[in-house]
Amino acid sequence: MQAPPEPRHIVAQQFLALCLQEHKVGNRLWAEHWNGLPPFDRGAEPIVRHLVEHGYVEQDGEFLFIGPAAEEKFGRRHFMDMTAVFTAPPEFTVLSGRQEIGRTDPMLLTERVEGPRVLLLAGRSWQVTWIDWKRRRCFVEPSDRPGKARWYGTAFTGSSFALTRACRDVLLGTGPPVTMTERAVRYLAKARDAATHTVHPGGTVITRDGDDVRWWNWAGHRANAVLTATLSGLTDEKQRFEDEWVRLRPDLTRDMWKAGTADAADRLCLPDIDERALRGLKFNEALPTRLAAATLAARLADLDGALTALTDPIRFTTT
Repeated sequence: MQAPPEPRHIVAQQFLALCLQEHKVGNRLWAEHWNGLPPFDRGAEPIVRHLVEHGYVEQDGEFLFIGPAAEEKFGRRHFMDMTAVFTAPPEFTVLSGRQEIGRTDPMLLTERVEGPRVLLLAGRSWQVTWIDWKRRRCFVEPSDRPGKARWYGTAFTGSSFALTRACRDVLLGTGPPVTMTERAVRYLAKARDAATHTVHPGGTVITRDGDDVRWWNWAGHRANAVLTATLSGLTDEKQRFEDEWVRLRPDLTRDMWKAGTADAADRLCLPDIDERALRGLKFNEALPTRLAAATLAARLADLDGALTALTDPIRFTTT
């Protein structure tokens, strides 16, 4: 298993824990406690400066020690909140008044949306009215708008590039390495027939159905989050995407696509996130806002998958 990328919030936590353990730490020597091991090397200096500037760490000459802001924020129960790094999977409880509707993953609450944020849960749509990031609670009210549902298990990254491409392979004719029932065989045949305009063995597909233009790249959620941010001039203004596709602007032409993607592989962007979601990142207060946002964005990104999708051949079709 690969560790989550860019754990800047853990750098802040570990530095505060070091100050708590040693009582005082040399301003020029703290990196030696980790033998200069990244990310605890001198690259962490912006985080240490932030801790000092915001009172989480006090400085007296050449020494650093726990400051009043750290004691106020993390000092309860003998700094229990600061020493407990690992938490439960980031799942939010959805409530309508006092009634629990169900649970949802935070990606549905962090994606940028135009207009109200509407979830699909328990068979109906719910408009989000307020999010308690600290307690992981989401308050909703019934809505007539179409809602959105997604389940990620213990991660908040959607289906991976490998899994989504495997689904594409099956739709293109690869037989799953299992024994299937007659019912499964029938449903698979129907799925393959329904997907004939969205999958092609020669590459990815851009379809047009009226004003609905989609790039069926089968790249997975994290790669499509990167591609939506990178191709902002080509994507739909609502920035909608799924594991299998990215919605594009309705007036897209072949020439626009060619010009807009010519250098895209060299300028991949991390996806945008809702800054309110930073409240769900433990120890986010101990980080500069831009670094906390970059940490969340990096954990939503699949740069390799996005690059592969960009280099695949493209077919334009009309449904």
